[in-house]
Amino acid sequence: MAQGRKNGLYPTISPELSALMRTGWADTERRGLEPIEQAPYAARRRAALSARFPGERLVVPSGRLKTRSNDDEYPFRPYSGYVHLTGDQARDAALVLEPRPDGGHDAWVYQLPREDRDSDEFWTGANAELWAGRRNSLAEAAQLLGVECRDVRDAAKELASGPAVPVRIVRGHDPGLEAAVGTTDPDRDQELDDALAELRLVKDPWEIGELRRAVESTVRGFADAVSELPKAVATSERWIEGTFYRRARVEGNSVGYGTICAAGEHATIMHWVRNDGPVRPGDLLLLDAGVETTSLYTADVTRTLPISGTFTPLQRQIYDAVHAAQEAGIAAVRPGARYRDFHEAAQRSLAARLVEWGLIAGPAERAYELGLQRRFTMAGTGHMLGLDVHDCASARTQEYVDGVLRPGMVLTVEPGLYFQPDDLTVPQEWRGIGVRIEDDILVTEDGNENLSAALPRSAEEVEAWMAGLLNGGAPQTR
Repeated sequence: MAQGRKNGLYPTISPELSALMRTGWADTERRGLEPIEQAPYAARRRAALSARFPGERLVVPSGRLKTRSNDDEYPFRPYSGYVHLTGDQARDAALVLEPRPDGGHDAWVYQLPREDRDSDEFWTGANAELWAGRRNSLAEAAQLLGVECRDVRDAAKELASGPAVPVRIVRGHDPGLEAAVGTTDPDRDQELDDALAELRLVKDPWEIGELRRAVESTVRGFADAVSELPKAVATSERWIEGTFYRRARVEGNSVGYGTICAAGEHATIMHWVRNDGPVRPGDLLLLDAGVETTSLYTADVTRTLPISGTFTPLQRQIYDAVHAAQEAGIAAVRPGARYRDFHEAAQRSLAARLVEWGLIAGPAERAYELGLQRRFTMAGTGHMLGLDVHDCASARTQEYVDGVLRPGMVLTVEPGLYFQPDDLTVPQEWRGIGVRIEDDILVTEDGNENLSAALPRSAEEVEAWMAGLLNGGAPQTR
């Protein structure tokens, strides 16, 4: 008789129960499925990757579940390079590009198939469908993805017995597949990971559409959060976090990253994600949040909001400086510009303001060249955006921060000023104030488009928008 798990209430399975469970199931195979929307785009991305590595076998895993505690796993999120090339989100899967003599590649995806109902695995095994839900059959997956699908349980044998060709695999996502392909060169493997990141630098029309949807949901989530500020005042930052999360789960997959709900002096902490502090009238709330669509593209937007609905004179002075810096940064985003230009424009603006306020020594250009503004600006002014919130992070430097902007690139512009609570170089009343304004910017053929322009940015617009929501306005719905 089959054995149950340790400390389970059913230690064994009787032959009679096993026989009962194997019978009486309907045929649920789906036939005649249409390919998913991104299938033709994914095929073009695979072709571009194929052209970059002729004559080499390429293996791109989706990844495996990660344990959170004991037998509880974190929600699975596949490796972005795999999603980009397939449109698929299955775990324990992998894309293989097998070289052909003509220099091109044949492509197939390894996946876990559905389990046969003539064994106990479908209701007792590690991947039991009756526990975790129905998977696609290999035939169904092939129709949806527009690419051949094979049983991942055969991957090790097939990869080991294939023709002797150079092999690259993306490391760090599937130790079993890494062992199956044998010894590979870590530097050459990193080149594959770099190439996958660079493929995502310029978004195709389908990806831009997904980012628009992510931003639109995010705008609604910010309106929800403002509408529920009174409840946050009565509870904590976590009310805001939960409010935004509800929108993300209803309209998308989840949040695209850990939401930052930073009230008061927490706004000076760049990545405050504990979100357990009080929300007090008179303070500022820095909300940095993004909805991730069901296709896994994420927005990344920040607004700094006066909790009482109105900025104090000092808060407004600092906010206006950040807004002016963001305006300078956005104006520098255009095709043919250096990637660094928007960062430098925003940082120069903030350096000049800090010199004007007497917080750093001038003149302003010298202060900028020495990086003195960084005491209060902390981070860079933005990053690429897409499947990852910090998208394309492993792209080569010459293609990313030292590169040139091209139409279809999407990036954030997010300057900020952060005056730490214990910073004795600034006046007492400045300490504990943090302001960041962040928008998602698409590089167009003749300039740029602010995808998140529906959210107000200037102090006047923010106050008017909040007044409308707090004084009888309702959270936005679809």
